Amino acid sequence: MEHITLQTSGNIWKILVKVGDKVEAGDVLFIMEVMKMEVEHEATCSGVIREIHINEGDEGLDADMIAISIEP
Repeated sequence: MEHITLQTSGNIWKILVKVGDKVEAGDVLFIMEVMKMEVEHEATCSGVIREIHINEGDEGLDADMIAISIEP
């Protein structure tokens, strides 16, 4: 299982995938709002989304938190 972690502290603005979706390495999975800037988080591997640990609208999340789990 590959885990996508938050690159920085901030808020979840938009989640672009759902459990069961197939993704390719480099696909944008979700977008964070950090100091009024959008920060895209991409898949680091190809596979299937197995778990989403975040929700749109979550605020004040810490860097390095697991956000999405992908099964290669």
